[in-house]
Amino acid sequence: MSEVLVLVEHTAGEVKKVSLELLAMAAGIGEPSAVVLGPGADAAVATLGDHGAKTVFVSTDLAFVDHVVVPTVDVLAKLVAEKSPAAVLIPSSADGKEIAGRLAIATDSGVITDAVAVSSDAIATQNVFGGATIVHSKVSKGTPIITVRTNSIAPVQSGGTASRVDVDVDLTALASATKVTNRVSVEKSGRPDLSEAAIVVSGGRGVGSDEGFKTVIEPLADALGAAVGASRAATDAGWYPHQFQVGQTGKTVSPQLYIANGISGAIQHRAGMQTSKTVVVVNKDADAPIFDLADFGVVGDLHSVVPDLTTRVKSHK
Repeated sequence: MSEVLVLVEHTAGEVKKVSLELLAMAAGIGEPSAVVLGPGADAAVATLGDHGAKTVFVSTDLAFVDHVVVPTVDVLAKLVAEKSPAAVLIPSSADGKEIAGRLAIATDSGVITDAVAVSSDAIATQNVFGGATIVHSKVSKGTPIITVRTNSIAPVQSGGTASRVDVDVDLTALASATKVTNRVSVEKSGRPDLSEAAIVVSGGRGVGSDEGFKTVIEPLADALGAAVGASRAATDAGWYPHQFQVGQTGKTVSPQLYIANGISGAIQHRAGMQTSKTVVVVNKDADAPIFDLADFGVVGDLHSVVPDLTTRVKSHK
């Protein structure tokens, strides 16, 4: 059985959920092998083995945080040449897509981005045109390099162990040409990460202000243990930070429960949340397109409905 390389995203050894999802997807193609790079990488080996990785290629070199993505590309290109994998799966993050493009050039291979599924013969499924069309694509040259959206598949805990293989890093002139000189920390709210949350409470134009997010949307999210999302209209208005935007030009979420408050449901927003398992809509406009996706809908003023819902959730807790 051919190996399938999975590039792991992590923070100091804490593996991101999307990487565990990719290991589950890789198991349907071949034998999953994880590639985890950067400081703290060795701490991720046990978790990766527990989620199906048979081999974990590890380097804790500072080069992976001191320089932009090229060192990662160099390591992956070396592994592709040595292992001839059936595919390389990479998270569809901003860095992941750049890595995939560079790796495709380095290995003279085809690349597919934003897949939501990959079959056993490496045929990728993509939702395109804002989710209006489903297409199936296959790389016809070289090794399939595929980036996969988060929440496309559930992680599988196998209880296994992985063999660790240390990899050497030889910085090329291109890899060291750009250096990271400063990092800005983003204050954490204590809520779940938006991309990985099981419950998302989102607000749109109907929230009306940044104060509306603080007094209406955030209290419901906190009562449910949920992440907060926002439509593009809300983030463009400055009511909520752009990193919480859900939609085609923001983050793609696929929670068990998505509560859309004051969001009209433009196709760009729907592209980012339409795979949610259960959708609840609160909107005073009964004709809002978002109701087409709703499992449950309330036609009413969110400033009355949502605080009442928050009170009822708290009373049940």
